[in-house]
Amino acid sequence: MDLSGIGVNYLLAAGVILLGIVIAFLARRLVRWLESVAKETETYWDDIIITAIGTPLQVIIIMLGFYFGITKFDILPESSRWLLDPRYETAFFILISAWIISTFLYSVIRIYGRAYAERSETDLDDRLVELLELVIRYVIWFAAVMAIFKVFNIDITPFLAGAGIAGIAVALAAQDLISNFFGGAIITVDKPFKVGDRVKVDNFYGDVVSVGTRSTRIKTLDYQIVTLPNNKITTNVIINYSEPDQKLRIVIPVTVAYGTDPLKVKKVLLEIAHDAIKKTGFFLEDPAPTVFFDEFGASSLNFLLKIWMRKYNLPDESKDAINCMIAERFAKEGIEIPFPQMDVHMKK
Repeated sequence: MDLSGIGVNYLLAAGVILLGIVIAFLARRLVRWLESVAKETETYWDDIIITAIGTPLQVIIIMLGFYFGITKFDILPESSRWLLDPRYETAFFILISAWIISTFLYSVIRIYGRAYAERSETDLDDRLVELLELVIRYVIWFAAVMAIFKVFNIDITPFLAGAGIAGIAVALAAQDLISNFFGGAIITVDKPFKVGDRVKVDNFYGDVVSVGTRSTRIKTLDYQIVTLPNNKITTNVIINYSEPDQKLRIVIPVTVAYGTDPLKVKKVLLEIAHDAIKKTGFFLEDPAPTVFFDEFGASSLNFLLKIWMRKYNLPDESKDAINCMIAERFAKEGIEIPFPQMDVHMKK
């Protein structure tokens, strides 16, 4: 076999390229070993540095193998000589640098930024960390692309002008997304509620499950998840049943027939309320329950029994318990609960 001339060059170039691949493989094994060692240390900086340079280093080794194999042994066809332009080498290292820097800064923000955010009481810093994680990569890669344009003497002014117009278009298209994001920030700072609170927003009533960057989720009493955009929440009236504490006053309307002694009705209702406090465990003794003779109705005397529940989340059970006690006690006392009726008098 004749190994002279150009054939030898191809074999030697292939050998150099293969050597680069082997060295890259060994570097990969070394990086994995370093990662396992770094996990056992107390600091995260070694993990961050290894993550940032590990994979880019392997790519650099492989590309250097190709570069030296092609250039040292002159195997590149004349039509592809443009690849040897030093500007492509510069562009490659700009991209590698952007890769390393963006990965490094992303890891720093993700590890240390999130650790700091977890120690705070608000969710605002968590959202800022998420935003920084997203922005940092776009900014670095955008700068890298601009630098490559500069290397190739490409006028970036039209590009920047077009990017500005595109940015305006994107901002207009994403105005709801932006308003929802800032709505979430307002909710975090103003704190009208927190996760776990029972609230009423618009016509939706339930417990707050999560407050995200775009929306807030509420679990209704029917165990359905309602997702509300944050900008809708910040422009609506919010009733928080969990603040300033968990007790809640309920009002029980009671009607009795005309001719019933109002003082007796008030006395019986207060006795029922105190029995409910002692026997059911749903109600509070302080603040004390109250009874009011509300009005003379069309066919009844109307009273209001106001009593405080221990916790806001059992209104149906509480009303059921006290209504049953009212019905039972009124039956014993001979107090008539009327129903709507109409007397018709006919003239001959």
